[in-house]
Amino acid sequence: MSALPALFLLVDGAMKLVQPGVVVKTTVDLGYAEAVLLPLGIVLLACTILYLIPRTAVLGAILLTGYLGSAAATHVRAGHGPFEILFPVVFGALLWGGLVLRDRRIRELIPLRTRQESN
Repeated sequence: MSALPALFLLVDGAMKLVQPGVVVKTTVDLGYAEAVLLPLGIVLLACTILYLIPRTAVLGAILLTGYLGSAAATHVRAGHGPFEILFPVVFGALLWGGLVLRDRRIRELIPLRTRQESN
């Protein structure tokens, strides 16, 4: 569950560093200056790497949640449809879901209730 969003974010971060025309055009169309691509790519790659390292995975997930939240807000501001707005939200849920599955500490922090406990 963690692999899909992590791989996507690594590719997205790398594309921001390489800056092909489509990435530059999309960024500018969303209202950002071309100059923000390099810093965004570095931040995204750093946060994703933190997420992939077991000792720093929680910090990475927290930072990526902020990054993905700002992506969703950008699409809301740009007037995009539900797919573009929900895409980063779903990736954030997948990141946290993967972390819950692979880290016992998170499962203890946020325990799931059983049917019997909910009565």
